[in-house]
Amino acid sequence: MPQTLTVIPARMAATRLPGKPLADICGTPMIIHCWRRAMEAGLGRVVVATDTEEIAQVVRKAGGEAVRTKAGHPSGSDRVYEAVSLLDPDGDVEVVINLQGDLPTLEPRLIETCLAALGGKGTDIATLASEIKEDSDRTASHVVKLVGTPVRGAKDILRALYFTRATAPHGDGPLYHHIGIYAYRRVALERFVSLPPSHLELREKLEQLRALEDGMRIDVAIVDTIPLGVDTPADLERARRELAAAT
Repeated sequence: MPQTLTVIPARMAATRLPGKPLADICGTPMIIHCWRRAMEAGLGRVVVATDTEEIAQVVRKAGGEAVRTKAGHPSGSDRVYEAVSLLDPDGDVEVVINLQGDLPTLEPRLIETCLAALGGKGTDIATLASEIKEDSDRTASHVVKLVGTPVRGAKDILRALYFTRATAPHGDGPLYHHIGIYAYRRVALERFVSLPPSHLELREKLEQLRALEDGMRIDVAIVDTIPLGVDTPADLERARRELAAAT
């Protein structure tokens, strides 16, 4: 397996839920739940990248590793790249996993599945999606849809053609909810962050479109669950209920 580094970007300035990395869930800060899920995946070194010393101290107190990054990054991917550059200046890491810090109920197997989807020849980036089951999610703009085509010879993997907040594609058949976990070949991450924001990225407010517009290949593993992303107080309460029920 190539040398892999998992980076969890975390900042305090979330608009809808300020301070959410440190939000208490069953007596433990949310960022620690996410760090533990990444460690359970067993894919090597896991580091939290943050611009806030308070988050770094919480991670270190729990036995984790944290690195301080600049405050002004326009995206999580830029924060991840700075962290990788600081942690591995010699370039030994070949694959970087970008794991969001607001997925406290994430099943570790999904991280493994995402990494496995990077194995295709010519694949620059891998990510995940799951079939939409709720009718309301088919039209909801906050549910990002994947438009993809099957990869020949690969089970449950689609090559991404587009990502959109609209209802797409048209016609009979499943729609897929994109899950924001990424595995990058390091050279692909370097290329991605060197690019300016693209036309469709700015229009849809989806940074992965920057990669597609530049001709990069994104393969998407289809999985059977959608992890809960915590963006609002209601999401936080749901995460507390789910994790309380699991203990």
